[in-house]
Amino acid sequence: MLLRRLKFLAWLLALLAIVLGGSYLFAPQWLMRANVAREAMAAHLEKHSVQVGDTRWVYYEGGEGPTIVLLHGFASSKEVWMQTARRLTPHFHLVIPDLPGWGDSSRLAGASYDIDAQAKRLDAFVQTLGLQRFVLVGHSMGGAIAGVYAAGHPEHVAELALVDAFGLKASDTAFSRAAMAGKDPFVFDDRAGFERASAQAFAHPLDLPGRFVDVLVKRNRRDHAFIERTFDALRQPSQHLAVQDRLGQLGMPVLGLWCHDDKIVDVSALDSLRNGLTRASAISTSVINGCNHMPMLERPDETAQILTGFALSH
Repeated sequence: MLLRRLKFLAWLLALLAIVLGGSYLFAPQWLMRANVAREAMAAHLEKHSVQVGDTRWVYYEGGEGPTIVLLHGFASSKEVWMQTARRLTPHFHLVIPDLPGWGDSSRLAGASYDIDAQAKRLDAFVQTLGLQRFVLVGHSMGGAIAGVYAAGHPEHVAELALVDAFGLKASDTAFSRAAMAGKDPFVFDDRAGFERASAQAFAHPLDLPGRFVDVLVKRNRRDHAFIERTFDALRQPSQHLAVQDRLGQLGMPVLGLWCHDDKIVDVSALDSLRNGLTRASAISTSVINGCNHMPMLERPDETAQILTGFALSH
């Protein structure tokens, strides 16, 4: 009997190895989706979708407590918040959308997806979900959208957190100089290009299996035209200074959270934030060491602690 059970177990393990190996080689996207589903379950998040006008929004929601809305950055998706979300859902109700045009949310051919257009779409999303007062957190491009939205809709934004946010004056970086010269670092065609793009945003190389990288390369190729068109729009002064020009309108408590070694948006943006917030009821700033542009992935514990402290302090 024992021998039979051992043989059966060995057969199951061999079958599992074949299935996983085959999936990795021929359908790695399945394994990636399974891993995302596992992380969402661990973070107590459920995936939902809602039609808002001509846009289908896909978002995660979960947790109990005060509401926090988390916005991702350029060429990214809601999944970047997963590790930080797992640390927040015990204390907060989270809403984490794919911004229109990105991730699983819909995209309209020829439509604008610049900061102002996205802020208008965000307002429609908030109204559809019936959100009242919430903490709004935006990373990178999502930070610019959050800042513009907060300036126009202070009745909904109880507190605003800008995480390595686009839209503020900052010292030039190699990235910003290349971007203003017309080069789009977010477009790539192979694994080497993916590594170069990742090095712009992460302090340490990403340790991803090769076939997973291939999936990301394929997605990027598919979205080349959209990425380039949207990136071009963000080069305009009305876009790359979108938050800077509205700082005087922000009356709610504001947090600026930055990685010390951000190669995309220099940490000097915090000075611009502090100096421009003439009406904010409270101003907080935090700098995290050991990360580049993605603190929610590189330093999720510190990021969650800082956001928790800020959200509960006002």
